[in-house]
Amino acid sequence: MTTATAAETKTPPQAATDLANVFHRVPFLKLLGVTRESSENGLAHLRMPMRPEFTNLLDAAHGGVLMALLDTAMASAAVSSVGFRSSAVTLSINVTFLQPGRGTLTIEGKRSGGGRSICYCEGTVIDEQGTVLARAIGTFRFINLVLAPDRPATAA
Repeated sequence: MTTATAAETKTPPQAATDLANVFHRVPFLKLLGVTRESSENGLAHLRMPMRPEFTNLLDAAHGGVLMALLDTAMASAAVSSVGFRSSAVTLSINVTFLQPGRGTLTIEGKRSGGGRSICYCEGTVIDEQGTVLARAIGTFRFINLVLAPDRPATAA
């Protein structure tokens, strides 16, 4: 979830369309039940209904889940800022946990700076009442992504 050099971001136009639609192919995001509401022009919005298996002993969203959601939203914002011509890998992420999270979570990621190969992003997780649960800043590197064929469905 990061930026790439000019040579690294030269992906054919049809591949950019494919990259814009790979979100649903990520098994981890399927497991979490995350949906991408939007991702364009450096701004991404995700949504995830909290489930009991993703909570901690306080019956609130586990911090690792919140961190993964922030990472995903910021990376989605990053790649949307370059028209999905590249993918992005996380170089660093710093998360501040503010409140316990319950119910359906909304996650926003936005590009805040960077250049052709490195991208800086910010992210926020909000609960159904509009309470900010966590904030993050992240650094990403753009890379080329070669899509593998769809994985066969596996039994749980």
